[in-house]
Amino acid sequence: MKTSFALACLTAIVSLAASAQADERPDHYEGKPSETLEQALTNFSETNARIAKILAQDEVTLTDMEKIHEMTYTLENALERIDEEYAVLQEQLEQFHLASEGADVEHARGLGQIYLDNADRFPE
Repeated sequence: MKTSFALACLTAIVSLAASAQADERPDHYEGKPSETLEQALTNFSETNARIAKILAQDEVTLTDMEKIHEMTYTLENALERIDEEYAVLQEQLEQFHLASEGADVEHARGLGQIYLDNADRFPE
């Protein structure tokens, strides 16, 4: 009986400590959306440049750190979209690969064009 009471108390203490620690975290932001690959690549490039500029300063303030924190949400959105788009490209390449492996010229041409059109959207 004493063991279960001690365990319950310990669980409550750990839970309270975790929620107190969570309350101390800075506010969360949504970041700029990245609804297309092009928008994601722009957000990624521009946001990285802004962060690099802040980090290159002789002194980085707490306000600067808050700005960086906010910008990381935009980067997360951009990378999520980029990952999704690369996954589609990878699947298109696999289908093209299989068609070429099977020596199906017409099918490979069609799939190859779809793949190449999509691949052109990515930076080299």
